[in-house]
Amino acid sequence: MTEKRQKGLPMYPGSIKLYLILILLIIGESIAIIAQAYFLARAITNLFERMPINDVVTDIGFFFVAFLIRYLLTHVQSAAAEKYAIKTATMLRESVFHTYFHRAAGWTQKIGTGHIVTLAMEGVDHVKTYLEIIGIRMIKTFILPPLIVIFVYTYDKQSAFVLVAAVPIIIMFMILLGVAAQKMADKQYITYKRLSNHFIDSLRGLETLAYLGKSKSHGKQIGRVSEEYRKATMRTLRIAFTSSFALDFFTSLSIAFVAVGLGLRLIDGTVILLPALTILILAPEYFSPIKQVGKDYHATLDGQMAMGEIDAFVTEDTSTPLAINKLVPKWSATGELTFTNLSVTVEDKALLHGLSFTAKHGLNGIIGTSGAGKTTLLQVLAGRMQHTEGSITLSGQIVDTLHDAGWSEQIAYIPQHPYIFPLSLANNIRFYQPEATDASVEELVDQIGLRDFVDTLPNGINEKIGEGGRILSGGQDQRIAIARALLSEKQVILLDEPTAHLDIETEYEVKQLVLRLFADKFVFLATHRLHWMKEMDHIYMLSAGELIASGTHETLMQEAGPYEQFLAWGRGENDA
Repeated sequence: MTEKRQKGLPMYPGSIKLYLILILLIIGESIAIIAQAYFLARAITNLFERMPINDVVTDIGFFFVAFLIRYLLTHVQSAAAEKYAIKTATMLRESVFHTYFHRAAGWTQKIGTGHIVTLAMEGVDHVKTYLEIIGIRMIKTFILPPLIVIFVYTYDKQSAFVLVAAVPIIIMFMILLGVAAQKMADKQYITYKRLSNHFIDSLRGLETLAYLGKSKSHGKQIGRVSEEYRKATMRTLRIAFTSSFALDFFTSLSIAFVAVGLGLRLIDGTVILLPALTILILAPEYFSPIKQVGKDYHATLDGQMAMGEIDAFVTEDTSTPLAINKLVPKWSATGELTFTNLSVTVEDKALLHGLSFTAKHGLNGIIGTSGAGKTTLLQVLAGRMQHTEGSITLSGQIVDTLHDAGWSEQIAYIPQHPYIFPLSLANNIRFYQPEATDASVEELVDQIGLRDFVDTLPNGINEKIGEGGRILSGGQDQRIAIARALLSEKQVILLDEPTAHLDIETEYEVKQLVLRLFADKFVFLATHRLHWMKEMDHIYMLSAGELIASGTHETLMQEAGPYEQFLAWGRGENDA
């Protein structure tokens, strides 16, 4: 995916309203800054000319009023920008997740799961920070300096010319150093994406690496990738610090030119103290927005690039959208799902090839060794991956795809590691049915065998779990995922190795739950655990993306073929 960087102010829902509000607030703040400088200079001038303190009180009072107005307007600006940033960040995170769940899995695999996770979590947080800052800074840069220059021009034309002449010089150095920093940041971001994808892939394969005795050598690879990221970050920081120093130096030099010019003309008597002091107080305020934009540029580079990445991710047309207008038959106990010569190819690689079978209500097992195509078949069944050849018939009706809203509303997916949201236990169970009552949740708690656990929680089903809350075991995670599916009353259940990572006792308990609670559902279970085989109503055995055996456990055992070899492999009797 190509990287894009937004130009100008970001435009999302609510942006125009925010920018209009900020323009009005910043104009008011600019007037307050000028008033603050004027009354402060006037008070100091009057005191310098030995005017009685009582005659200066009014000027001091106006100064404090202007100061308070400025502070209040600045606070309102920050609050408005923060509210907009939070709302937009929530919308972007939802868009990323919606795009991920409604696009073909093969496409998202090309991007990298680690990168998608980075976009949805850290990327959105970077964008939030960027949105909080950029609107205020850019609008202030275009409003405050011109208003100050106009005011200074009415007082002293020569000082106004010096202020205006200094800006192109500062901007030129900002551009030169900013381009260098941008290139470094781009390289750093590419390294960061590689690190995140590498880390996710390492987590997925950790068990295999440990089993093969490769965990220590792989740890060196992680260290090498991490070191590349550290070096890229340090190079970026060196450029950023250099440009910040240059920016501070040239703005300070410009203020010094103004101050020296005013001082010399004060000595010559060509300018009086009040305008000179007012201009001198306003000079730092004039350069402040420009200097702040330069500093914020480096602070928000990650947010700027992440925003371009997220926009590209959610808008790029790479797959067929959900076919919301097509009527997909509602599944029933008498329904049938037929695949005819179904194939799936991603980037010229055949993941599934020529699958033909008819699945009926009950527990349908998808078995095979690692890489056989079990997960790919589940992705097709979930509507997450589009077949490239063949046809699908659902309850006698030919459908172009299962990537359809009518089908997705009928399925519940239980992965190997269900995600537990940082919410209450009850709200986690209500994943598919947010409006479900507490009574319904309590009833499910009893059904899935979590009553003893819930009774130990101070807040019962309202206890927060997941990140930042009560940590659950793998078996408890699976029970909650089962409860979600039950509460949804969905008839099609997809399970991907639901007991593979559990200890023997917990695995047995979860297995009994699945068999008992999903007995009247249309279930597809992908697994390589042998103890499931006798429980399955029908077994589909895959190898290298092809269906090599199909039938019940009993019929397949009568055939001296691949199924028997698979069972022997599972028992460790051979290397088939």
